[in-house]
Amino acid sequence: MHMRRFVKSYRLLEPLQANGRIGIKTEQSLLASSRVMMTADQESVERTFVFQFPTCTTKQEYRLEVPIYIPYSGSIKELTQRLISSFKLPCYVEKDLQPALVKFVKEQTIKYYDDVSEKLIQSARSGDIDVEEVIKTWEKAFRQETVEYTEPQGATDEELFSTVYHKLVHSPALEAMLQVEHSYALAVRELTGQRDEQVAALIQKQTQEMASAVEGFNVYSSEQDINQLAAHHFEDQNLLQGKWNSEVDTLKETQRKEYREWLMKMLEEHQTNVTLPTPTNSPLTARAPRIFHSGSQEDNMPVHRLEESFTIHLGSQMKQMHNIRILSADVLDFCRIRPQASSGSLDPQPQRLQTALALYSNDLYGLVILTDSHIGSYSGLSKELNEVCQHSTDFHFPSVDDQLEKIRDEAKEAVAWRQSHWGRSSSGEHLVTLTSSEKQSRRSGSTKNLQTGDVYITRHSNLAEVHVIFHMVVDDSLRSSDINSRHPVILGLRNILKTACSKDITTLTVPVLLVHEMTEEMTVAWCTKRAELVFKCVKGFMIETASWGGSELKNLQFLVPKGISEEVFGTLATMLPSIFRVSNPLVFKASSSTPHTPKSG
Repeated sequence: MHMRRFVKSYRLLEPLQANGRIGIKTEQSLLASSRVMMTADQESVERTFVFQFPTCTTKQEYRLEVPIYIPYSGSIKELTQRLISSFKLPCYVEKDLQPALVKFVKEQTIKYYDDVSEKLIQSARSGDIDVEEVIKTWEKAFRQETVEYTEPQGATDEELFSTVYHKLVHSPALEAMLQVEHSYALAVRELTGQRDEQVAALIQKQTQEMASAVEGFNVYSSEQDINQLAAHHFEDQNLLQGKWNSEVDTLKETQRKEYREWLMKMLEEHQTNVTLPTPTNSPLTARAPRIFHSGSQEDNMPVHRLEESFTIHLGSQMKQMHNIRILSADVLDFCRIRPQASSGSLDPQPQRLQTALALYSNDLYGLVILTDSHIGSYSGLSKELNEVCQHSTDFHFPSVDDQLEKIRDEAKEAVAWRQSHWGRSSSGEHLVTLTSSEKQSRRSGSTKNLQTGDVYITRHSNLAEVHVIFHMVVDDSLRSSDINSRHPVILGLRNILKTACSKDITTLTVPVLLVHEMTEEMTVAWCTKRAELVFKCVKGFMIETASWGGSELKNLQFLVPKGISEEVFGTLATMLPSIFRVSNPLVFKASSSTPHTPKSG
């Protein structure tokens, strides 16, 4: 059957016996519809869309040829309806015509951009395109787009304060800043000391009342009276602690506000004066130094430490130098700021100088503390650490209570994700590398809390030698001597080292025995085996993290529990250079001034 064809115009070609054409105005209108949303500088190519369809009454086929400009950014659905309306096509072709148009436009658009990209690549290879000019054009367009449509955002108060602090702490104002911070810490410490004294006095009084009531049980007091007395005691304690905590929080908030305002005024004086005196509105002159003796005797005792230091090189080709130190001390000694208020002086602890200088730098100090699965639990070491953090105001980060509260909320989501992830794993392959106790606890579904080896982080600016604390969850399985390199706590150490290298923490303190206190079962053999495991694993982790990039772990401190015998400490210190590669100087001896030429063998 012969068909007529009209090129570069819309035509519905019917069989020869059919008689039908459309006017030229309809052709131009439809042709314009295929150029919808085409910009003046956008290039396009013309492609012919061919569609065939039969009639319902006869077996004759009709052929539709439509020129479409690619890329086409108009509505395919609208173009379909315009074709049907203009050519008076039967309605039943819509379900086939629209998908065919969609497929045609998609395929031709991909082909068009492939051809354009190939031409550009060839032009770039041949040197016809100036790449630098293209980069400048894109940079200009991005800058104009950003300025036009993005909301202007200035520096936040926190960013401004951190910039001011970093500038002043590296100026002659450093000494005055440390003295002001120390005076604020003394004021908070005095108030918390008064709180602790009153709470202790109330508890002692209530203990005596309860003991008297218990002695008179069934004589002049009943079980109901004792229960009411206990409830009354509990309410009185909460009221007293709430009153004092409110006063402490108010004092800290006032100090934060005063300190920030004082730094801003100090910056103005620093910009106008070469030598910076202490401002007249400084808290040092507004408040006389107060001398008190609250706190435990441990805070005022000098710290005696057993320690050994080494310099090592790690790596096979690109060797990196690290300072390794093993020492025996209380883990909280790195956090406590010991009062220096004797004889009316306001000299801060010397370690605070380096901590303040490195606060907004690439040399942060980290500390690993072992804790239980309850975040911020008020018992044991976590309680003592919380008390140390509460003894002074943190001017740069949220309080430790606020940080822990936020971590609790985020940990719920993490635990829920882990439960669903483990629930989908029916084969149990993820349990292969865990210990028997871990397998049993995780299979039982007891995953509402954090698991052994999990780590959460808190930030601090008011501690003696620490900026970041890694709280790692541990359990009683560490008391055993048969743990291996696949234990969750060892894997937790690996995650800590990875985080330290990626977050500019260049000094890290790790408990080498994975405990903070010495116990009876920790024999010499137990300590030696545990230290050897940690030494070897940490060495491997350091070599592994060096290949990831990031900050270099310059200083690594292995912490041994306080009270360890000198014999055991000496054994561990001797083991360390045998596992790590220690840098020793070469010593040459010559019998005379004349150099000797070695003889060839």
